[in-house]
Amino acid sequence: MYKILVVEDDEIISREIVSFLKTWGYEARRVTHFDKVIETWMEYGPELVLMDISLPYKNGFYWTEKIRSYSKVPIIFISSANDNMNIVMAIARGADDFIAKPFDLQVLVAKIQAILRRTYDLSGKTDFLVHHDVQFSMNDNVVTYQGESVELTKNEGKIMRLLMEKKETIVSREELMEYLWKTDCYVDENALSVNVNRVRKKLASIGIENLIQTRKGIGYMIA
Repeated sequence: MYKILVVEDDEIISREIVSFLKTWGYEARRVTHFDKVIETWMEYGPELVLMDISLPYKNGFYWTEKIRSYSKVPIIFISSANDNMNIVMAIARGADDFIAKPFDLQVLVAKIQAILRRTYDLSGKTDFLVHHDVQFSMNDNVVTYQGESVELTKNEGKIMRLLMEKKETIVSREELMEYLWKTDCYVDENALSVNVNRVRKKLASIGIENLIQTRKGIGYMIA
């Protein structure tokens, strides 16, 4: 089930869109705090964003640029400000399409289906995990934080993935070693410590400090 985030400050319109999308089998959520659009997007992890231009605090162009600094998730603008300049600006900021208000909800769904099909059916569904401002792309093992990115090796990516999937839960050293190596051969426990420390150093290089915490004698966790 694809998740869609609706960034629209007209409550009647946003509720109508969310309700209609759900009848088509999509999961949908409205942004309710327009000073926390990025936080909501990161926490929800949608596969597509519907973005209005005129919003409280910051406009849709601003939020689109912020999202683009983290992700290539498809963004469709929905706005009554449909003059050529706004359309050009939306596309220039990274939008994938522009639908002028008022619009038919059937047309909106058709546009959404086309973009989702083009984005995910052909290239494979993009998966990422998010914790606060930290985003981890499981497709390419890239960690992004406040516009900065670092690539992890295969094993480093496995460590990041398991800890992010079980965030706020202690993951034992034994579980991590089994997940990493899955072998009957003996693996020195120091190998795990070395790999975890490499992940920490790479995270520190983009300003992420103390994300992976050690629980002495037990394992690791992301708190």
